[in-house]
Amino acid sequence: MGILDGKRILVAGVTMDTSIGFATARVAQEQGATVLISNFGRALGITRRIAKRLPVEPPVLELDVTDPEHLERLPELVREHVDGLDGVVHSIAYGNPETLLGGKFLTGPWEDVSQAVQVSAYSLASLTNACRPLMQPGSSVVGMTFDATVAWPAYDWMGVAKAGLESTSRYLARNLGPEGIRVNLVSAGPLKTLAAKAIPGFEDLENMWQTRAPLGWDNTDHTPTAKAVVALLSDFFPATSGEIVHVDGGFHATGA
Repeated sequence: MGILDGKRILVAGVTMDTSIGFATARVAQEQGATVLISNFGRALGITRRIAKRLPVEPPVLELDVTDPEHLERLPELVREHVDGLDGVVHSIAYGNPETLLGGKFLTGPWEDVSQAVQVSAYSLASLTNACRPLMQPGSSVVGMTFDATVAWPAYDWMGVAKAGLESTSRYLARNLGPEGIRVNLVSAGPLKTLAAKAIPGFEDLENMWQTRAPLGWDNTDHTPTAKAVVALLSDFFPATSGEIVHVDGGFHATGA
């Protein structure tokens, strides 16, 4: 028996097998869920290849969360495989590393900032709205953040986008609560992912965790984060919404 037995879960934003989305899909399957994953564009071919590395090869849907046509057709694509969704995982973020990250906060151009906010924050609302026809009371939406309560070195405009994501999750929780839909985020410590590699100076963040995380921190181990996401997708948090669960070795609770 797994805590997601009988659950139907969409994990949006799976590219590499080193991603949080991939680890979440794996743990969800291990806990009994039927999983669908998505990506788009040139990355879609990569996703289809790495899908074969999961315990059960899942359907791969084409989904660009910034494309209204993709969002409109999403329920139809999902229903080709399952008759509804019990959970949605938003593992999607993007900010141009050449203009928005690595100490470029004061010079970040609006066109790139607006793209980062749309992809990384607004898309939580647009994806959730697209999936609403598929969800029933008791369903769960879980997104991924990186603590946006402080200003981090190198993270710059992505920190602003994550702050928008965190606020979006609270407003979604407020508005979807009457429908019985929970919305929460998991705030992970720095992990070695494709996205992290694109951030100039990300090593500075990683180094902080080595000395300040009370439980220690393995930046190559995505499983603790994936387990937290799966727990929030399960029925073990029936009255929790608008929350941010930290999976960072306790780093967020420590001072300098």
